[in-house]
Amino acid sequence: MRARGGVRAVLIGFLWLLVGLAPTGASAAGGPVTGIAKDALDRPLPSAQVRLEVGDGRVVGQTTTDEQGRFSFPDVAPGTYVVVVAKDGFEAATAVVTVTEDAGASAALTLASRGPLDVAVAAKRLEEARISIQPRIGASTYEFNRQAIESLPQGDNAPLSQILLQAPGVTQDSAQSGVLHVRNEHGNVQYRINGIALPDGVSLFGQSGGLSPRFANSVELITGALPAEFGLRTAGIVDVQTKSGAFGPGGYIGMYGGSHSWIQPSAEYRGSLGRFNYYLSGDYIQNNIGITQATPDNPIHDATKQGHGFGYFEYLLDSTSKVGAILGTFVGHFQIPNSRNQTPSFTVNGIDSFDSAKADETQLEQNYYAVLSYLKAEKDLTYQVSVFTRYSQIDFNPDPLADLLFNGIAQNYHRSSVATGLQAEGSYVLTPTHTVRTGLLFTAERSSVQTTSSVLPASGGVQTLPDSPFKIFDSTGITGYTYSLYGQDAWRILPTVTINGGLRFDDYDAFRNEWELSPRLNVVWMATPTTTVHAGYARYFTPPPLVFVSSSSLNRLTDSTAEPEVKKNTTIKAERAHYVDAGVTQQIIPGLKVGLDGYYKQAEHLLDDGQFGAPVFLTPFNYKWGYNYGVELSASYVVGGFSAYGNLAAAQQWGKRIETAQSLFTADDLAYIHEHYIHTDHYQLITASAGAAYLWRQTRLSMDFLAGSGLRRTVVHPNDSSVRPYQTANVGIQQGFTLPAIGKMSARFDIVNLWDEQYEIRSGTGLGVFAPQFGPRRAFYGGLQKEF
Repeated sequence: MRARGGVRAVLIGFLWLLVGLAPTGASAAGGPVTGIAKDALDRPLPSAQVRLEVGDGRVVGQTTTDEQGRFSFPDVAPGTYVVVVAKDGFEAATAVVTVTEDAGASAALTLASRGPLDVAVAAKRLEEARISIQPRIGASTYEFNRQAIESLPQGDNAPLSQILLQAPGVTQDSAQSGVLHVRNEHGNVQYRINGIALPDGVSLFGQSGGLSPRFANSVELITGALPAEFGLRTAGIVDVQTKSGAFGPGGYIGMYGGSHSWIQPSAEYRGSLGRFNYYLSGDYIQNNIGITQATPDNPIHDATKQGHGFGYFEYLLDSTSKVGAILGTFVGHFQIPNSRNQTPSFTVNGIDSFDSAKADETQLEQNYYAVLSYLKAEKDLTYQVSVFTRYSQIDFNPDPLADLLFNGIAQNYHRSSVATGLQAEGSYVLTPTHTVRTGLLFTAERSSVQTTSSVLPASGGVQTLPDSPFKIFDSTGITGYTYSLYGQDAWRILPTVTINGGLRFDDYDAFRNEWELSPRLNVVWMATPTTTVHAGYARYFTPPPLVFVSSSSLNRLTDSTAEPEVKKNTTIKAERAHYVDAGVTQQIIPGLKVGLDGYYKQAEHLLDDGQFGAPVFLTPFNYKWGYNYGVELSASYVVGGFSAYGNLAAAQQWGKRIETAQSLFTADDLAYIHEHYIHTDHYQLITASAGAAYLWRQTRLSMDFLAGSGLRRTVVHPNDSSVRPYQTANVGIQQGFTLPAIGKMSARFDIVNLWDEQYEIRSGTGLGVFAPQFGPRRAFYGGLQKEF
């Protein structure tokens, strides 16, 4: 403490010297000296003592800060002064100000805590240090902060996929089930929590990893030419920064529900005990629109029951290090939606008719994940080491009679995956103009599949007698390993220009052993204080998700109604691509920002997915060649309590020559695609989103809007049509209030699909898409929360 006090005395003495050397005499009126005092968390400090001193140490004014930490000395004569702010428990802060003959002066002072460890200050500093390990230099990043999430209709009660649809270039598919296309890619999205990459899950309807926006402090969608720390899944990185208990205790319990038998209770709580911070949240969802409905009006057999659980815990070892843990779970029970008036294709024990609206197929999905991390941030070095594990499982239960009559196979399907791994990353400020970063990722995953298939006798694809079903059992499994290593250097060659160059190595050992060295280069130029230009190149290596790859034995299905027309089944390959991206953002006026971004991707072994067979499960395959290009325009405006945004994207994707998993297709489809480029069936030419919100006191009004030109209707000849365009809008109102003896409350009311748009998402005619899919009709929801 003596050394610190001596340094402070020398500093104040030096400031006094500066004041003493400055001219102080003047005859003009001068002006006021004002300012604000805050702590290291940017919180105002009320009741702090403020002194105004001249060069010889004389005190010429004294006051205290108000509730907002502000202070003022009126009518100060021209000259140079030292402002000293002191408060019990904090180190004194000083600032030099100069009052001229024409104007006063102001100062903003930050006081550091004298305590051995200010937990909130340390927690915030460590959080900022962790984020700095993984820069977004040159990438296209779209962020939803906590205010933006709460400002959307439905807020936390909406699935994460519905929030991401408000970002540029994100297209909906299977509306309620969370399947998204980022820049016309099918899948290829990586989900992260606090920068930790979660292994691919086996779920379909929880495509967003079973993650809920409820526990998110912010959500980022990162795309484009990515820096070297991002690999494997590269169409989009969804990074969820969690809430924390370090910045004030509290929470709520709530209930939300309405149309479609929607019931959704939820709760969260956060707090701290000394150096230990914690956050817990959970919800339960029950409704009749669990999966995208197969009928244009009311869904048939589409009920679901789902639950999310999440916990984030951290313990600050000291002011420079902490350990943290993440625990999460998602469990979902789904009915598979039915269509009306379908005609059976087979007979079973003399039965050749069935009401397709009464079929009873169900699917159960489970995801559990855990992460343990250690973070160290001291001076110029910051690093984090994390171990993680994830278990996921999917169980499909058929309707034995209906599936045989309509599909020729009734398959009990069980697939599970357990993955564990290590992620270590760090950054070091080598010089004032060079920051180097490096990292590694190792994942080991075991995937297993067991199926029991009821099939009928057939010859050459034609059913034969007897028409009694028989069963075929199949069990397969595989272990895969992923090894990744990267290094990069962010070089600020000019005060306004940063070049981030890196090299990434990925090795994937599963059905095949494949590897790639991937160079990355990004440039960011601050052309003016309001204009930023970025451009980048990335080489991408994208292995297929191990949990999705088909591993069934085709010969077991010979002479049955499930025998494929094409017997060839080449093993899936990793996609390799060149990717370039460039864009500019411009602040037009304070609060108004616009952006323009363009990209081009050229791929070999382009990965795609499709649903092939009765179990609602995606299976990947490769096109020999593919390319993807597009342009995105975005705008946002924030002023006071009003915020608005708008996005418009145009894009195309083409593929040619299916070269793997050929048994999933007909011979005619393979022949046509072998000779022709086709639009992939998840391609949408035009995608748009917009929204606005206004907060007045405790009342928030909000709306959002989605529009699209429609996904492809056909992918083989003539490959020139899509479903009709759609436009949907949602509106909401949220009201905060306080009740005597109860306390703070909030209520909300939302309308989804305001003008009751009857829109088709899928026609059921694409590659591997065998059922039509429609968006949900107009719905009304309300909710109530008790805050504490």
